[in-house]
Amino acid sequence: MKLEKLIENIEKISIHADVDKDITGICYDTRTIRSGELFVAIKGYQTDGHEYINDAVSKGAVCIVCEEVPEISVEYILVKDSRKALALISAEWFGHPAKALSIIGVTGTNGKTSVTNLIKHIIESLSETKVGLIGTNGNFIGDRELPASHTTPESYEIQKLLEKMTLEGCKYVVMEVSSHALYLSRVYGIEFTVGVFTNLTPDHLDFHGTMDEYASAKSMLFPSCNKSVINIDDDYADQMAGKSKGPVITYAVNKSSADIVGKDIKLQADKIEFCILATGSITRAELPIPGMFSVYNTLAAIGATVLLGFDIEDIAPSINSFHGVKGRAEVVPTGYEFTVLIDFAHTPDALRNIISSVRNFAKGRVLTVFGCGGDRDKTKRPLMGLIVTELSDYTIVTSDNPRNENPGSIIDDIIRGLPDTKQFTAIENRRDAICTAIDMLKPDDVLIIAGKGHETYQIHGSEKIHFDDREVVLEHIKQLRIETRKKIVEDLD
Repeated sequence: MKLEKLIENIEKISIHADVDKDITGICYDTRTIRSGELFVAIKGYQTDGHEYINDAVSKGAVCIVCEEVPEISVEYILVKDSRKALALISAEWFGHPAKALSIIGVTGTNGKTSVTNLIKHIIESLSETKVGLIGTNGNFIGDRELPASHTTPESYEIQKLLEKMTLEGCKYVVMEVSSHALYLSRVYGIEFTVGVFTNLTPDHLDFHGTMDEYASAKSMLFPSCNKSVINIDDDYADQMAGKSKGPVITYAVNKSSADIVGKDIKLQADKIEFCILATGSITRAELPIPGMFSVYNTLAAIGATVLLGFDIEDIAPSINSFHGVKGRAEVVPTGYEFTVLIDFAHTPDALRNIISSVRNFAKGRVLTVFGCGGDRDKTKRPLMGLIVTELSDYTIVTSDNPRNENPGSIIDDIIRGLPDTKQFTAIENRRDAICTAIDMLKPDDVLIIAGKGHETYQIHGSEKIHFDDREVVLEHIKQLRIETRKKIVEDLD
């Protein structure tokens, strides 16, 4: 593709290149660059692409898009914002695939994964079309999973995914849109058919600094949405709605003024039942996932699919067949009279939600195993510890993804300031912590293993080590059965 065509829509300060030049590809990471490509120098969270311009040129880059004049002799395009330039150049390179799709973006602190998966399920249940999904648990085209490394990938990868989804027959794409992605312009230039706001609670403050800045980043989605769905039970609803450029549908549990309201809610151990009150209709819904948060997630998905043109009378029955998302209130089958539940909860509000939900149906004690990630917001660690120990009958504080921090220091941050009377212990090794918790369980008890959910690894330094909470549970349960059988044999002898 000609350079002139690639850069025609970006905001340029000056051009110092032959725009008739043929470009063979787009790259923003010198580790993957090939000869003949255009290198876009973006300023990342940890590294600055401008520091790698020399490397890019040595590997064959024929032109640079940058915010700073290169120190070496090379053709370049000077721009005000290279991240936005990358987004628009990538869209041009892949033929603007977003224009052929109805794209639903879901943002908020908690619930994004469940809401996106539920929207996908409803659309596929009510139409004969494959739906693409971009999110934390993976990227999907229909039932086929594609690799994923970020909640919302870099703009180049997003456009590449959208092109692949259009080529494979998708008409809809549902996307988790993180605050990082919005702030770093990863979805810049994409027009969303529908935007959804779930909630906002403290998270990522190591990156955004304050809740106001975090909210401001989240609200960046809505000027790009033709229609929006807003949870008005949340304190930040007005800010999100105020940024929305098109019609807004609201949902709530506590405010009857919402367009879609959840009422007559029945929380059970294995499901929720509630009435959906919408303009001119009352519909009964059932979802086989426990917890009040599941009511909110369902209302959000209903709002989005209504705005896509589906009838609420058809939506409600389709919800019944949704079986949840891996690592979100996921029950691990053990064969014992206790329950082991894995959940991705890694924020104060998410932990409060999942433990409170379990308390609503648990007949016995509630035990929780959790930790906090390294290189992330330290201020939420003692708050998370306080919430978990206050709501649980017993807590084991352990390691999550320590990254470049000392796991013991993270645990110290969590338990510092906790009342001495609280029932908790600290076991740094996550495997030992999970096994210890299982050994403590009695009939009717519920164990929540929080923080990692769908993840199948731990990050120590820059290394990813295989670790799957559910595998640890099942291995230990198998060992318990072996030991039980041995004891039976010994007793018989």
